[in-house]
Amino acid sequence: MASLRQLEYLVALDDHGHFGRAANALNVTQPTLSQQVKQLEVRLGCDLIERTSTGAIPTPVGRQVVERARQVLIGVDDIRKLAAQASGGLVGTIRFGVTPTLGPYLMPVVIARLHRAYPDVRMHVRDGIPDEQLDDLRRGHLDLMLAPLPLTGDDIEIQPLFRERLVLVAPPDDPLFDRASVTRADLAGAALLGLDKRHHHHRQVVRTAEELGAQVLGDYEGTSLDSICQMAASGLGLALLPELYLLSDASANNSVRRIEVEDWSASRSIAAVWRRGSPLEAMFAEIAERIAHEARATLEGVGLPKVP
Repeated sequence: MASLRQLEYLVALDDHGHFGRAANALNVTQPTLSQQVKQLEVRLGCDLIERTSTGAIPTPVGRQVVERARQVLIGVDDIRKLAAQASGGLVGTIRFGVTPTLGPYLMPVVIARLHRAYPDVRMHVRDGIPDEQLDDLRRGHLDLMLAPLPLTGDDIEIQPLFRERLVLVAPPDDPLFDRASVTRADLAGAALLGLDKRHHHHRQVVRTAEELGAQVLGDYEGTSLDSICQMAASGLGLALLPELYLLSDASANNSVRRIEVEDWSASRSIAAVWRRGSPLEAMFAEIAERIAHEARATLEGVGLPKVP
């Protein structure tokens, strides 16, 4: 029968696609990892890994074994957390995935408050693309996510937290810069800046362009909200930015100005997400509410709805 350690080695090998990188990730030697995977193959009586000159690829049956091994490891981790929770001594690290269009502008204060509430639990926050992080959540690489809606899946719990306004901004040399308000007709053909196509923000920019008769400036894709704001300030185009970003210190040094468009508004809904059935569901729900409270407190001053 396979050991948990052997299953861990096999899953790591699938994650990294290379014996050396997988061994480094697990802090073991490459020969140790290779031998243990080989022993697992002998025990199961089939090849799980195709060894190539550039790395390692699961065989067809290996892919099925990897996915089942991954679920076993998630289940074992859940058992440990249940036991720790029952004894009142919950410790360890919660792996928290956050979209980069939100995390840096909300999470620092939230994490500080969560640390006071759960002093023995470390919060490891990692920025990432929501679609990719949702896959990481399902694979057990993340415990909790904060991301824009929509998100779907029967295997995940989704708790809506707050709605955040999205605002158009213009640079000083734009004809709209000094206008108190503008109409949709004023924005016809205007260039909108956005992040690359993997980001939820890109889809929001495309939707805004369609609604206002503008166009997405595909030649200039930002890598962060800071880069988009800086490109807008330099005159490359208009930017669509979240309210929490505009309220943060990050945007303070940029000379862009908000544009109020008559009969038009845009917003996004933010939710917390975790695996359904997680032993820490109650804790995740409490963390989610703390995040929502912080966001609402920040956004109250700009007249936004408190709850989606």
